Amino acid sequence: MKPNIVLINCDDLGYGDLGCYGSKKNDTPNLDKLAEEGIRFTDFYMASPVCSPSRGAMMTGCYPPRIGFGDFHGEIVLFPGDDLGLNPEEITIAKVLKNAGYHTFHVGKWHCGDQEEFLPTNHGFDDYYGLPFSNDMAITEKNKDFPPLPLLHGTDVIQQQPDQRSLTERYTEKCIEFIKDNQNNPFFLYMAHMHVHLPLYAPEHFVKMSRNGDYGACVMAIDWSAGAIVEALKKYGIYENTIIIFTSDNGSRNDFGESNGILRGGKRETWEGGQRVPFIVHWKGHIEPAVSDELITSLDLYPSLVSIGEASIPTDRIIDGIDLSDLMLGKTQKSKRKEFFYYLCNTLEAARVGEWKLHVAKPKISREKEEISRDASVIPKPVIDQDEEVKELYNLREDPGETKNVYDQHPDIVKMIMERIELCRKDIGDAFTGIKGQNVRKPGKTDNPKPLTQYDENHPYIISMYDKTEVG
Repeated sequence: MKPNIVLINCDDLGYGDLGCYGSKKNDTPNLDKLAEEGIRFTDFYMASPVCSPSRGAMMTGCYPPRIGFGDFHGEIVLFPGDDLGLNPEEITIAKVLKNAGYHTFHVGKWHCGDQEEFLPTNHGFDDYYGLPFSNDMAITEKNKDFPPLPLLHGTDVIQQQPDQRSLTERYTEKCIEFIKDNQNNPFFLYMAHMHVHLPLYAPEHFVKMSRNGDYGACVMAIDWSAGAIVEALKKYGIYENTIIIFTSDNGSRNDFGESNGILRGGKRETWEGGQRVPFIVHWKGHIEPAVSDELITSLDLYPSLVSIGEASIPTDRIIDGIDLSDLMLGKTQKSKRKEFFYYLCNTLEAARVGEWKLHVAKPKISREKEEISRDASVIPKPVIDQDEEVKELYNLREDPGETKNVYDQHPDIVKMIMERIELCRKDIGDAFTGIKGQNVRKPGKTDNPKPLTQYDENHPYIISMYDKTEVG
């Protein structure tokens, strides 16, 4: 029987947020055990340091600009009621696995478009239950610009302004129901947490237990959920036929201390802290415990999971991912991936080749707008005035924190990476140099978009306006 696949994706969880990645503040016994029994990767990258591009890339195995997900009318992510989303013509992991006989279910945050044609059920998932975008995109006591936060089942709004403290438990319950109902069928379960995206709403039980405030409580909720899912797999006798994958959509915000560990930068940045995140692969009885520092990315999940599911990759389009299933399953210790390109919006800011990382462009941010971006009561709009050239080279094996610029000492390495960058610019494009990619596809677009909800003072909301106003 084909193995079941459980993909757990967190929101803004940093490289250093788990005990097995060095956290001294957050308690994660269930995830630490998965890492101890599986393969813990130290050099895994998401394709973007922000959520919509990251998630679209993971679903399609393509760099965000390749699928028109570099920006959204000048915004860095999708917002409620946007006319853009993941093009229905894209073929996602879920579509391929479904065609190969898998039952598919997405629980949690989608953020690839909230109009019906962009939702998970039109991208290969048999069913969907969750929030179509970030949990801060909701009406609050201080910000009434957003419509009520919609909780969806399929394409229907089943609740507005749900109690966010209960969502992780509700999500986990749906996952367990799905596991029970499909214990005799191969399945693909994509569980995408709302944690640890701001605002931080965690169950009171975890808040009382946490050694790291509300943030630590949200991490504990993620860990509890993983443990509950594992217990369900054991209960229904399919634990040893299920691959469990755990990761995060991008790095943590910079204002959460050790969350990104030794790495520089964080969310919305192409420093390592923005895109290098935890990645654990567990398959009881099939994977030998190990730690791997080989280069692997979220783009590679697409062809790797398709291979594991005995399905076929579409041949009518470019896929940037590489089949690294042998690496993920411990059948080889070497990665076939030799390079990775770091995009922020449509600008190619850096590239990694082997152990070397070259930065070539960075946003030039005014002090005034930078202060606004730090204001937790202001919705994070793009604050990029323009990009500027930078010349920074780092050896990530010796200096993962990107502290020592060795650009001038290695002109041969700079030249070699620049040649790769020029090829990528021609292929996918680069806003900084004004190069339009030769092989890019358009995002989905609808003519008559509208928000899924509208505030009604007579509606029986359980929480009419959220009291936490932090945004991420």
